[in-house]
Amino acid sequence: MIIVSACLAGINCNYKGQSKPCEKVIELIKEGKAIPVCPETLGGLSIPRAPAKQKGNKVFTNHGKDVTANFIRGAEEGLRIAKLADCKIAILKARSPSCDSDKGVFARLLKRNGIKVFSEEDLEDEKLYQKEIIEKKD
Repeated sequence: MIIVSACLAGINCNYKGQSKPCEKVIELIKEGKAIPVCPETLGGLSIPRAPAKQKGNKVFTNHGKDVTANFIRGAEEGLRIAKLADCKIAILKARSPSCDSDKGVFARLLKRNGIKVFSEEDLEDEKLYQKEIIEKKD
């Protein structure tokens, strides 16, 4: 099973209350191979919400509010779902403070727990998509 950012599945959950649909992610969900989660909403943040950025090990809204605890709680809940579904792979939204495959709070936690993390941008590489996602989805 694959865990995916809910916004990539077409769910209106990003900070603007919008989605960023990715056809390959939507297809994986339709085929029953992926489950969507939004770690920011799992952490108790609203839709819409103030945009947030990481500063060191903390996450702050553009108004200066520390929302680190929400991001950590959401990442932990997302990990719990990933473990329940026996996910080995994640496809997460690039440049998100939760999901960015390099710096996101959720992405880092998944990696520390042995889940391979990709962004939707990685799916543009058809060879990588076939080898790392399609062939290893179970």
